[in-house]
Amino acid sequence: MEIAATIIKIALVAISILLVVVVLVQKTKTSGMGAAFGGETTSFTTKGKAASREAKLQKLTIILAITVGVLAVTLTLFE
Repeated sequence: MEIAATIIKIALVAISILLVVVVLVQKTKTSGMGAAFGGETTSFTTKGKAASREAKLQKLTIILAITVGVLAVTLTLFE
């Protein structure tokens, strides 16, 4: 059981670091109301590519956050 707890701890630290990196890579959404009234000047093609990348990063963030939660609960059950 001690070996399994150590493996879970290592995985938890690694995935937590990856989660922090993925969150920091994402763009901020601070455009606010300015974008609603024409403040956005990017073209549709670059906006579509960026939106696709952002959507993938958001999904990855959710998956990593759930994984961190599951590993944390599993770790408490082992100890």
